[in-house]
Amino acid sequence: MLFPPGTIVATPGALELVEQGLDLRRYLTRHLHGDWGDLDTHDRQVNHRAVVQRLRILSAYDTPCGKLWIITEADRSVTTLLLPSEY
Repeated sequence: MLFPPGTIVATPGALELVEQGLDLRRYLTRHLHGDWGDLDTHDRQVNHRAVVQRLRILSAYDTPCGKLWIITEADRSVTTLLLPSEY
């Protein structure tokens, strides 16, 4: 892991993806290991700096069940799995 996740929470929309058969743990693991998913080069660089400078980290994944975002707060107190529409 590149950083601690803190408390891990999921929004109702993210939990609906689970009901559709999506394994959220797979995407959480990718996020915590620096696989930021479907971000452009600039946003990937921002995340790499955020790991070192303790800023907020955002990953975005296009999953078979829809888009999923994962956000770890700057203080590493919480990581939230959510749909973009819930932001």
